[in-house]
Amino acid sequence: MKKFASCEKIISFVLLFFKIQVLGMKIIMSISGLLLCAVAVTAQTKVEKVVPTKASGDGVTYSLPVTSFIVNAEVTKVAVKAGPYYRYAERYLGIRDVVTEDAVHYELGKVTLTSKGVPDPNNVYKIEFKQKTVAPFACLTPDGLLCSINTDYVPEEQAQEAGAEKGKAAIPPPSSVYTEELLMAGSIARQAEVAAKQIYHLRESRTDILTGDADNLPPDGEAMKIVISKLEEQERALTVLFTGSETRETEWFDVSVLPEDELEHEVLFRFSSKQGILDADDLGGEPVYMNLTALERAPEPDPKEAEKKAKLPRGIVYNVPGKARVEIIRNNKTLVKREVPFVQFGTQETLLPVLLEDKKEPVKVIFYPETGAIKQITK
Repeated sequence: MKKFASCEKIISFVLLFFKIQVLGMKIIMSISGLLLCAVAVTAQTKVEKVVPTKASGDGVTYSLPVTSFIVNAEVTKVAVKAGPYYRYAERYLGIRDVVTEDAVHYELGKVTLTSKGVPDPNNVYKIEFKQKTVAPFACLTPDGLLCSINTDYVPEEQAQEAGAEKGKAAIPPPSSVYTEELLMAGSIARQAEVAAKQIYHLRESRTDILTGDADNLPPDGEAMKIVISKLEEQERALTVLFTGSETRETEWFDVSVLPEDELEHEVLFRFSSKQGILDADDLGGEPVYMNLTALERAPEPDPKEAEKKAKLPRGIVYNVPGKARVEIIRNNKTLVKREVPFVQFGTQETLLPVLLEDKKEPVKVIFYPETGAIKQITK
C-alpha cells in the first residue's frame, strides 16, 4: 500500500508539472529573455621576420611611427515598450512605476583611450648589416614598424570586447501569450483582470510549495527548483503585460585622432540622448572634447649638435618620445585622463652600427613598435 501511495504521489506531481509546462509554453515561448552576445575579438600584433639579402643591399628598411589615438565609446540604445494592460497595473497589482508609452533613448557608457603607432612616411630608414654578421635579421610589423633586431619579438595580446548586448524581456506578441481564458475575456479591462488573477494564483502556488502546504509537493530539491523556476517565468511573462518591457542594445564606436601638436577642446564626436553618436560637426548633440597637453617636450636642436650628429656613421635611428597628458571631457566631466608617451613631442637618436658588427655575439635590440623607442638591449 505504501508503494502504491508513493507511486500515486509521483504521478500526481508529474501531472502537476506537465500542467505547469503547458501553461509555461503558452506564455513564455514568445518571451525574449536576457540575451547576451559579447564577442571577444583578439587583436594580436602580427610580426614578420625579415632577413637582409643581396637584393636589399644587405639591409632591412623600416619606418618610425608617430603617435595616434583611438577613442572607443560604448553606446547603449534603450527601447521601452508599454504593456497592453499598463492602465490597470495600479488597480490590480498595486504597481505605479510602469511604462506608459513606447520610447527610445541612448546612453553613453565607458570611454577608453588607446595609443597606436602609425608609420611616418617622412621617417623611413635602413638597417645595414655588415657582411658575415651571424644570422642578422629584424622583426617588423606588416606596415614596416621596427620591433626587434637579431632577436624574435613576442607581441602582447590585446583583447577588446565588441558585439551587441540585449537585455530585459520584451513584450510577447498578444497572439502567443494569451491563454484561452484571456482570449475569451473580451474587453481589455476584463483581460487585465483575468491576467492579474493568474499572477496571484501563480504566487500562491509558489508560496504553497515553499511552505510545504501544496497537495502535491515535488519529490526532491532539484524538482522543486524546476517547478519554482517555471512558476516564476510564468509570473514574469504575465507581469510584463502590465509593467511594460525594456530592451538594451550596446555598440562600440572608434574615433581615430592623429595630433600634430597640442589640442585644446578638440571635438572628437557629439552625443545625443535621442540619436546616439553623431559626427563632430553635427550640432544635434553635445560635444565630447579632447585636450592634449605637453608634459615633456624635447628641446629645440642645437645647430652645432645637429652638425656633429650628421657626421656620425649611419646607424639605427630610433625615437625618444616626449610625454603628454590626454583628457577627454563631456559636460565639464572628465571621462579619461592619462599620461602617455608621445612621439611628436620627442626627438630621434641613433645607435652606432658597430653594435651590430660583433660576429661572435651580436647585440639584440627590442623596440616598442607603437613609439619606436628602445625597450631592451642585450647580448
